[in-house]
Amino acid sequence: MTLMDFFRKSAGEWFTNRTVHRFDVVADESGESNLYIKLIEPDDPRVKEICISQAIDPALAKGGASFAWQSNLDDAIPNDDYAAILIDLPDDETGLSGKIIRNQGYVEKIPVISRYWFGSDGILTIDTEYDNNQGQERCWFITDDFRVRVSTARLLDGVNLVAYCSERRCVSNEMLQQAIDRHGARK
Repeated sequence: MTLMDFFRKSAGEWFTNRTVHRFDVVADESGESNLYIKLIEPDDPRVKEICISQAIDPALAKGGASFAWQSNLDDAIPNDDYAAILIDLPDDETGLSGKIIRNQGYVEKIPVISRYWFGSDGILTIDTEYDNNQGQERCWFITDDFRVRVSTARLLDGVNLVAYCSERRCVSNEMLQQAIDRHGARK
């Protein structure tokens, strides 16, 4: 699987249940949210903009994805202007490793370049060096509609956050109708 394959498989709306363990004195960040993932094609203007801001040739980008979070109690569709944009820059044609450039990081809200790779087990690992922190996230699919993310954030004095997220794909009306049609065809 390439990173773009991973983004394609991830596209859609996900219900996220997040458990956070912090090792400093901060309020609990555990909770539930919705995650909206949209595929970004290589010719999208955001790809060029983010690549140029990081002094990277946009021709190297294979595309990317936007990630937007919101409370699961909020009915409004999230504003794309606030989404984190991730751009794929693979090391070679296999697409098994490379760089992810982001318009903003998760741990520190600054533009950042991460390293990624897929293990032989299909698990995606992303390592990010921020100005004051290091982050690692691992993500994999249990099924096409259920995935898991585990992440850590480390300060200079050690790990200060560990998070576990289970994510279930939200079923759209179109997906529900397709399932009904498939079931009806089996009769």
